[in-house]
Amino acid sequence: MTRPIYRLRQGRIPLLVSMPHTGVEFPADVEPCMTEAARRRQDTDWHLEALYDWIDELGSSVLIPTYSRYVVDLNRPPDSRPLYPDQENTPVCPIDTFNREPLYEPGLAPTDAEVQQRLKTYWHPYHDALAAELARLRQEHGIALLFDAHSVRSVLPRFFEGRLPHINLGTVHGTSCDPALGEMLLETAMSYKHFNSVLDGRYVGGQITRRHGNPAEGIHAVQLELAQSTYMNEEYPYLFDPAKANELRPVLKAMLDGMLNWAHRS
Repeated sequence: MTRPIYRLRQGRIPLLVSMPHTGVEFPADVEPCMTEAARRRQDTDWHLEALYDWIDELGSSVLIPTYSRYVVDLNRPPDSRPLYPDQENTPVCPIDTFNREPLYEPGLAPTDAEVQQRLKTYWHPYHDALAAELARLRQEHGIALLFDAHSVRSVLPRFFEGRLPHINLGTVHGTSCDPALGEMLLETAMSYKHFNSVLDGRYVGGQITRRHGNPAEGIHAVQLELAQSTYMNEEYPYLFDPAKANELRPVLKAMLDGMLNWAHRS
């Protein structure tokens, strides 16, 4: 039986939460090509469904992929052009981990034809589903909010120096949503003094916010990149930390409530 490419739960409010890097599966024809480093899946956005386990009660739509970002990265452009031209980037079908460990056994990395097939099989269906759900929300509510939920290790020398702030909001410098929405989210996050927060810092938003955010058409997209130290153990086997998660959830809830209140006023 073929696994679904993604799971979509349709909600009753004008909010869609996308979690594009939570998938952990490998297709049967790909897994034999992968290294042991790949099978550890270190660069997964671990445990986001557990962290956001209250999202259905809020009434949000939720979109979650089945397959690992090592198969295809749903938050990269299909042509792998750099999201951050002056910084380190990874392609839409990565060939190494964030620690530069090979993902494929020698000679087994995907060919250009295989990359195109993965885009057709996994990437485009996810983005099509995302666009369709945003269109449904926009039609039903007059506005649509996209919250693209991510997390990453707090120390990654390949991509940034030092430690990442706890809460990293991205609005592509105020172009993927109304700038007032981004400023409100930052103000909300900063009111929780035990976390440090930034807007459009190292992570301004990836392909999803850039492709689907269209404030002129009433679609407002925001990316949140959490430092994984805020809710889990960053070392293998990457265990969820319920106590830390309980400290973090109030700020997440406050930000999403703030988005909905902002949309109601707009």
